[in-house]
Amino acid sequence: MRKLPGGIRHLPDYFDRAEQQALVDAIRLVVAEAPLFVPRMPKTGKPMSVRMTNCGPLGWVTDKERGYRYQPHHPETGNPWPAIPERLLALWRDVAEYEKPPQACLVNFYTDAAKMGLHQDKDEQEFQAPVVSVSLGDTCLFRVGGQERSDPTMSFKLNSGDVVVLGGQGRLAYHGVDRIYPATSTLLKNGGRINLTLRRVTP
Repeated sequence: MRKLPGGIRHLPDYFDRAEQQALVDAIRLVVAEAPLFVPRMPKTGKPMSVRMTNCGPLGWVTDKERGYRYQPHHPETGNPWPAIPERLLALWRDVAEYEKPPQACLVNFYTDAAKMGLHQDKDEQEFQAPVVSVSLGDTCLFRVGGQERSDPTMSFKLNSGDVVVLGGQGRLAYHGVDRIYPATSTLLKNGGRINLTLRRVTP
């Protein structure tokens, strides 16, 4: 049995197929209102390999000029972000062990070639609340380590419907996505993976 670093929970098959489809339908409505955009690295302006959008009162964005931040409106349309779907709020109530609701839900879309380098989620002001992550679509290889970039890491697969919670001492663990396994799910018509990440930004 694989032992995960402290504070990190993997909940396989949390959402069944029907619930996964309902979530995809809800995210399609979010994307219709807040289109996917390409986030860019601070300073260099290098595009990331994922496309993303957000829902909730706040959304995470990044660009060359202003870097990583949360803001209440879409960077391209200027419109407020859509509301977080109720099914995701229910997930937070079920697994977060934190009394206040999430303020942001990042929607990341991974193509077959997309990756996410090792990083900490530390642009928030509140680290007592966990980060709750949902995988939809193709399987990915998820990597997680400790609170220092040099700490040992371990990798495991996340399948469609899986949930991961980074909380407690694992809240600031380095983590990333090493690869996507194409055609491992039929959930998304054109393949790929959607990752939904619920976060509390302020205390």
